[in-house]
Amino acid sequence: MVDEKLSKQWLCRDPISSGERLALTLRYLSSGMPIPDVAMAFRIGIETAREAIHLTCQVLWDVLSPLYMKPPTESEWRDIAAGFWHQWQFPNCLGAVDGKHVNIKRPKKSGSLYFNYKGTYSIVLMAVVDS
Repeated sequence: MVDEKLSKQWLCRDPISSGERLALTLRYLSSGMPIPDVAMAFRIGIETAREAIHLTCQVLWDVLSPLYMKPPTESEWRDIAAGFWHQWQFPNCLGAVDGKHVNIKRPKKSGSLYFNYKGTYSIVLMAVVDS
């Protein structure tokens, strides 16, 4: 689905294949590793990894967002609002927001950046749901 958009023409070196670009990007997004570490794992340059990750994320968004992130229609909004009213008697509501602290090990040199009010290190996961 994204292979054509990730393939590159080359002039002097063999380019990174679309499969390797996708693997590189998924490793980066799923692991939280810094780009230099991901680049080293794939034996490519840091700037090459940075460009490949950026391009792959853009291609994934361009290809998948029309399928999975369609803007809701007015009738869908009305159905969602009706669902909130039916379940919670809460009028004109289109979504509920909640957050959760996900505990992590303190990253090196992060200071108090990830320190939360509960006295642990965490990142915040936020979600919006409909009725």
